[in-house]
Amino acid sequence: MAVPSVLLYPGAGSDSNHPRLVEIEAELGRSARVDRHDFPYRKAGRKGPPDRAPKLMASIRGDLAKIARRRSPLVLGGHSMGGRMASMVAADVDGEGGVKNLAGLVLLAYPLHPPKKPDKLRVEHFPDITVPCLFISGTRDDFGTADELERWTATTTGSVEHVWLDAARHDLKGRDAEIAAHVVTFVTRITA
Repeated sequence: MAVPSVLLYPGAGSDSNHPRLVEIEAELGRSARVDRHDFPYRKAGRKGPPDRAPKLMASIRGDLAKIARRRSPLVLGGHSMGGRMASMVAADVDGEGGVKNLAGLVLLAYPLHPPKKPDKLRVEHFPDITVPCLFISGTRDDFGTADELERWTATTTGSVEHVWLDAARHDLKGRDAEIAAHVVTFVTRITA
């Protein structure tokens, strides 16, 4: 079997050099080809606000086109907004066609809703996700409680695995090595 390809995207307030993404790459580097990517607004030198979803998703599709010749299983994911955009591309929200060879999604601190706005859910595309998903979240994340996230992830068609980091907030600060270990286990299992 070909070595898996893993494409990772940062959250809205970060870039591809975020220590968590670097740690995941270092741990997966022995068994997968990892590419960390920035979104267009970061490439342009802006820290924010982020571009709108269609532009972010087009950026991911552009990154996918660059690796289209790889015949390896593909895993998409990232932290917060990066993971959300990856999941929307996987669900083909923009109607541009499915992601070839997609084996799974790694979604770190998925932003289920804005803080203190549980009625503004970001789950419309969940039923169209058909691949295995790893959700790693903190038990004190203001962007969605464990109960909320588990309720909505049950609407995906693909299998879902949750890892809850006790007392962690949305930034998942200080848990990079633990997160990387879970990602390695997941990627190894779904691409075997």
